[in-house]
Amino acid sequence: MVNIRPLDPSLQKKAIEELGEDPDRIQKDLDAFREWIKKSPHIKARNDDQFLVNFLRGCKYSLERAKQKFDLYHTLKTHIPELTRNRDPLNEKVLGAIKKGVGIPLPNLETPDGPRYFLIRPGAYDPDEHTIEDIIKVSTMIADLMLSTDDNYIVAGQIGILDFSGVNISHFLQFNPTFIKKMTMLQQDAAPIRQKASHFVNMPAIALTVFNIFQSFANEKNKQRIYVHGTDMDALYKVVPRKLLPKEYGGEAGPIQDIIDNLEKTLVENRNFFIEDEDYGVDEKKRVGKPKNSESLFGVDGSFRQLSID
Repeated sequence: MVNIRPLDPSLQKKAIEELGEDPDRIQKDLDAFREWIKKSPHIKARNDDQFLVNFLRGCKYSLERAKQKFDLYHTLKTHIPELTRNRDPLNEKVLGAIKKGVGIPLPNLETPDGPRYFLIRPGAYDPDEHTIEDIIKVSTMIADLMLSTDDNYIVAGQIGILDFSGVNISHFLQFNPTFIKKMTMLQQDAAPIRQKASHFVNMPAIALTVFNIFQSFANEKNKQRIYVHGTDMDALYKVVPRKLLPKEYGGEAGPIQDIIDNLEKTLVENRNFFIEDEDYGVDEKKRVGKPKNSESLFGVDGSFRQLSID
């Protein structure tokens, strides 16, 4: 018997209609997926039904796509340790980054079968206190935990709201093209999550350099789902219901600090999840075929100190 969480009826309907899920053959799909994992000695991973079905759902039950994402997901765990290792939420540095609330999943849903919304506030941290690696590490913690626990995130996808208020040149100098490519690979290529839309607000002119480089690594589908609203919050309200937004954004989801506090509590309560996750990744010595390395995976380098920012 398949050991996965039952979905809300409307979310189950969406999984069937949009993802091609057939409840009567999930076990067969899982068996085929698990058999491939057994024949991939370089991958060390969770293999419970829930974790595996989430990859199948995120790949619309294409076993080949699920294999590719599963391999890349675990390959990046090993090859981007600065973002995917040492993620104990009680570590002082990690906890400090969590408390900044740069990237927070919003608690409310538009409908029971709706996507998960995220509010991303890069200006919420001090670049003299934290590196961008500290901040994105917390984002990977949130994404990895939700990959195992949030059915709306898996089935209906995610929508990002990126608010650049408070961002300055010091924030952007922490980025470089290699790092942006790593972020893009983690979020777009490896994660079995559908990015339904990204809404940008309060974006200053200096953000265009970073924005354009992110665009260069985005696939065509995601490029078409990017919307820039300037400082016009009314334009945002037309596409993001107020009930989803925190009070500080004119919404009804409560104060941002309450959302951050609940997120911190959730991450700390799942501390063992992150400690166990240290064991998962790949052993390139056991990979059939050519081993992966940083050059073959990322292949670019540079810094915004060499780029022109007006």
